[in-house]
Amino acid sequence: MVRPVWVGEREAKVKALHERLVSAVGVLVSGEDWVRAMVFAARFRSRSFGNTVLIYAQHAERFAVGSVSEPMPSYVAGFRQWESLGRSVLKGQRGYVIQAPVTKRLASDSPSSPDSWRVLGFKERAKPGEVVRSRIVNVKPAYVWDVCQTEGDPIPVRPVPAVLAGEAPEGLWDGLRALVEAEGFTVGLVDSAGEIHGANGVTDFAERAVRVRSDMDAAARVKTLAHELGHVRMHDPDDALSWSHRGVGEVEAESVAMMVAAAHGMPTDSYTIPYVSSWASTVKGRTAAEVVQATGERVRAQAVAILAGLDTAQVGAGDPPGLDRATVSAGRAKSAEVSTPTRVSPVADRGMVVTS
Repeated sequence: MVRPVWVGEREAKVKALHERLVSAVGVLVSGEDWVRAMVFAARFRSRSFGNTVLIYAQHAERFAVGSVSEPMPSYVAGFRQWESLGRSVLKGQRGYVIQAPVTKRLASDSPSSPDSWRVLGFKERAKPGEVVRSRIVNVKPAYVWDVCQTEGDPIPVRPVPAVLAGEAPEGLWDGLRALVEAEGFTVGLVDSAGEIHGANGVTDFAERAVRVRSDMDAAARVKTLAHELGHVRMHDPDDALSWSHRGVGEVEAESVAMMVAAAHGMPTDSYTIPYVSSWASTVKGRTAAEVVQATGERVRAQAVAILAGLDTAQVGAGDPPGLDRATVSAGRAKSAEVSTPTRVSPVADRGMVVTS
């Protein structure tokens, strides 16, 4: 059977996209670069970590040559998605290529048996008694545009939470404490760092207890509690897969705190993670870029789960206000270059890839 030409073209594009992602992730080796990436990811948390890195890098390239007017993206969406909001992509604006999942439907009459699953054909229905699940089997290129690359109906302005240095957002401490307690841990304050070995906070898995210094300002206490919640959820010492490297664990917990803070408008200039390059290069069997990318996605997923469990005012997640992805149809992209809005092929944009 002769393979269609477009299959080979798409595989080449996917390979090039992967290489671009590896290159972009590879620069996140200093604490300063990592902090910027995680703060950006907090504002685009509806996307996978890999896709946020791709959007960030491509937008920076376009701004450097004057192709876009804003130094940072604010809202991104696919071509058809912008149309659904009454906006169109400006002539000459190229989309940012990201990874979109390719899924297949599988059916099984014995779900507990891995060998029992079979792929359903196009429009094929499962047999009576079979369970149907979707599985991501690959990725494909898709395109999104920032709002500054579009024109049309005005975008509603979301209120953006802003917190003064030293202050904590209303309800954030109580919300984080409730999440820690939901994991079976107690939360307490201690008078000074001397009581917890010089740290700002500590998580004791044996005692199922989290302790935070009380002699810090409210913002520092909240950020410390978010850090410890990251440990509680990600680093159980009895789970070998969750605690494979001490350096990685500390970066993950601090990055979760950073994303939670950024999503609440808290200043992030006080964060520093100076050892990203060192820990990323010490994980055996994986490249530094692979470790950084995997860590970024673990952090993003955990921060998203934490933020979803909080009843607090938060910044948006990167989708334009009013967008409902599920109701916007998407097709296969033929080009990322917009010549005239009426001739552009719509592109797929489902936004999240598990492995990106």
